[in-house]
Amino acid sequence: MLNALIIIVKTLTDLYLLMFLLRFLMQWVRASHYNPFAQFVFKVTSPLVIPARRVLPSVAGLDTPTLVVLVLLEILATWLLLWLARYALPVPEILFYSLLRLIALTLWFYTVAIFVYALVSWFGNPGRNPMFGLLGQLIDPVLRPARRLLPPISGFDFSPIIVLVLLEAAATLLPLLPGLR
Repeated sequence: MLNALIIIVKTLTDLYLLMFLLRFLMQWVRASHYNPFAQFVFKVTSPLVIPARRVLPSVAGLDTPTLVVLVLLEILATWLLLWLARYALPVPEILFYSLLRLIALTLWFYTVAIFVYALVSWFGNPGRNPMFGLLGQLIDPVLRPARRLLPPISGFDFSPIIVLVLLEAAATLLPLLPGLR
């Protein structure tokens, strides 16, 4: 019963945190705000980000208020999951695992986004899908270095495969507690 509760809480908190991560990434890559999904992300995250904007300015073109809200929510979610899993850790370790969970969430997002992007580009009709353009804007900064290293061969782009392997390798290196995976 407790494991089921942990899974439910982790899933719901990860989905909510993903909205803040997406907002941060969309502003970082200067993605279009007119996409329906982008508008959804902004509406879901605005109740916490707008008050934070009144206190925190953006720094060096980065959306600092969204990042601060994301980090604070991650710390709260990590503490809640640790409490549910009956781990009693000191504050520095909670902060450490919060950072690891944020990294894991980012790696998971890019893994799924690149996989979906590759599938749609191979089998779908990307020109008609508004999500494809947004997805392309979000993953292009991650794929660009791999594309420079290995340009497309006969029209086939191997960069998603290279980046997916690297993302998975990085994810396996994260030392997360069992209740936090």
